[in-house]
Amino acid sequence: MVAQQFSHVRGWVFDLDNTLYPPRMRLFDQVDARITGFVMRATGLPRAQADTLRKDYWRAHGTTLAGLMAVHGVEPEGYLAEVHDIDFTVLRPDPDLRARIAALPGRRIVHTNGWAPYAERVLEARGLSGLFDAVFGVEHTGYVPKPDPQAHAAVLEAGGIDPAVAAMFEDDPRNLTAPHAMGMRTVHVAPEAAPAAHIHHHTDDLGGFLARLV
Repeated sequence: MVAQQFSHVRGWVFDLDNTLYPPRMRLFDQVDARITGFVMRATGLPRAQADTLRKDYWRAHGTTLAGLMAVHGVEPEGYLAEVHDIDFTVLRPDPDLRARIAALPGRRIVHTNGWAPYAERVLEARGLSGLFDAVFGVEHTGYVPKPDPQAHAAVLEAGGIDPAVAAMFEDDPRNLTAPHAMGMRTVHVAPEAAPAAHIHHHTDDLGGFLARLV
């Protein structure tokens, strides 16, 4: 049974975007559009090329921000405030998901490559405020993003979570590589599976999956 494979877990780490809300709500589409606009101004590129560069930096550096910082010397604070200034009304509260997360034993934290104030807005819109022991954004890791193992290690230490008794839920398969290497249970949360040795479980229904654990 799946529950037996999580019986030892006392630390629960959740990604934010497209994990604590389903991709069909299309919230991050707004962020992507704002990032492309920022890249256009930072580089002088037309929209199509800026959008391509946004994706290239994301693949190569973990986040577009990390690429902009490394290549263009962009200051992160203004970037984070700008790209996360979006409409949150597309999100809806999920009382069932709240109940499932609340029932998990031990510590519960959020680890996002986004900005912590943005994460708090997402949690509020989803009816998940006050549910987590801590919310960590990329600013808490010195702007080092997932999938860098340094980012994962920093958040686990700050969150008081032992990876040997922890699990991570994440929509981006590459961001589960380091948690797997650290001894965590890994759960890929996405509409489609991405089979890989570092992924223990896949689900397209986070609340339904958690219901099987408690």
